[in-house]
Amino acid sequence: MSDSSVAATEDDDDDVDKKIDVGPQFTLKEQLEKDKDDESLRKWKEQLLGSIDISSVGETLEPEVKFLSLAIKSGDRDDIILPVPETGNPEGLWFTLKEGSRYRLVFTFQVNHNIVSGLKYTNTVWKTGIKVDSTKEMIGTFSPQAEPYTHEMPEETTPSGLFARGTYSARTKFVDDDKKSYLDISYTFDIRKDWL
Repeated sequence: MSDSSVAATEDDDDDVDKKIDVGPQFTLKEQLEKDKDDESLRKWKEQLLGSIDISSVGETLEPEVKFLSLAIKSGDRDDIILPVPETGNPEGLWFTLKEGSRYRLVFTFQVNHNIVSGLKYTNTVWKTGIKVDSTKEMIGTFSPQAEPYTHEMPEETTPSGLFARGTYSARTKFVDDDKKSYLDISYTFDIRKDWL
């Protein structure tokens, strides 16, 4: 299945333009400098942002989110660590899942420059051109920090049986409240009788 046919069949009902005017944007450094003489606001910002080093934050309005690793955890086997594609999509079959197995997806990512607001994960799966699964989950709002964040998805179970086995195509996206995309990949995977 080509990338264009994958994108054409996906229905992004949440991507309808619902623009809300939230006022002027400020860099994180400007936000931290504003009202610095107000003790209660300063404490609230420290609580919200944690122990952020003001000298290390950027002067940019746009946050940067870099995905360091994507992993599939299952009690049946060692973790499957997936290489994060720097550009483009993974070539060929990206991974294989065992039918009827329970697993969790784990994402590790770094946030730099500014706060990323409302980071959301969406995943749509097709088999032979028919949409068979769609997942959307709000991951959260994150401030820049030196340590990477890790997010573990709820446990899922792969389908099983003769009709569940085979090759699937999927599209995974991470976007924020402003619809800015930080990772958008299309790939293929297999469900088989056993792990490879």
